[in-house]
Amino acid sequence: MSKVKNAELREKSAAELSQTLDQYKRELLDLKVQQVAGTAAAKGGKIREVRKNIARVLTTITQQTRADARAKYAGKKHIPKDLRVKKTRALRRALNKHELSRKTVRQQKKDIHFPAREFAVKA
Repeated sequence: MSKVKNAELREKSAAELSQTLDQYKRELLDLKVQQVAGTAAAKGGKIREVRKNIARVLTTITQQTRADARAKYAGKKHIPKDLRVKKTRALRRALNKHELSRKTVRQQKKDIHFPAREFAVKA
């Protein structure tokens, strides 16, 4: 078989993808048996190609399941950790806009009683 296209895989349903995966796994098994038997028909390039096709199918299955899960949790308050945005550790722990804008009662009193001074600048 030749290289399978990702666009073709995305069009298939989950059942069709699992069938395709089983087909590629059987083909890989046959190729490995030929390789062990020493048959000239078994070629390393063919085995590599089938392994890569299996990886493509598995990747497509994972993408579809994650997309379904994202759609399920869209608009919900809590999202599973594996579906959340990764960012960096520091960015995940940083204060949000609301938390940054909050002031303590003491700071509010200081702002009221001691406003910023305005100075007249000589021209």
